[in-house]
Amino acid sequence: MARDWQPGFEQLVDEHQSMVFSLAVRMTADRGLSEEIAQDVFLDLDRHLMKLESPLHACRWLRRVTMSRAADALRRRRVRGVDLWVEIDETHGAQPEERSSPLAAELDRLLATLPAAHRAALVLRYQEDLTPEEIAATLNAPLATVKSNLQRGLKLLRAKAASQLKDYVRADRTPKGVLNDGRV
Repeated sequence: MARDWQPGFEQLVDEHQSMVFSLAVRMTADRGLSEEIAQDVFLDLDRHLMKLESPLHACRWLRRVTMSRAADALRRRRVRGVDLWVEIDETHGAQPEERSSPLAAELDRLLATLPAAHRAALVLRYQEDLTPEEIAATLNAPLATVKSNLQRGLKLLRAKAASQLKDYVRADRTPKGVLNDGRV
């Protein structure tokens, strides 16, 4: 069977390296470990390059392998007894224009405290904008399980946000330390 699409390794890396790294960071909450995961994923890509049939297949393959590698890394940490929830510094290694807001950093921190299955479903749904069916295919999980993980993950994240992000949410919607007329 002849294929029209001939994947280029460098092109695939350029197009997908930020997605792979971002998925790994969101799953592990550890930038160093995420760099290792991304490197492993792209080494694996080099070995499987000729099996990929289209750009869409390559993207889906990269997502699936990244999520699998991140889950494996979390399992290895748990077995070794390493603290899973490493506090990450959002500004480490980021350019000034890439630094996130304090609220985004807090949400990332809360996301990192969710169980891996819930976190994986939420990251793929809201970061990668995948449908529940696509998430099920990516994670090789039943659709009902994915839907349940999405529901439970959102419920947990909302509960954690309500209790831990009080500085960002106030009844009068005025940021802490700011008067209603805008003066500090």
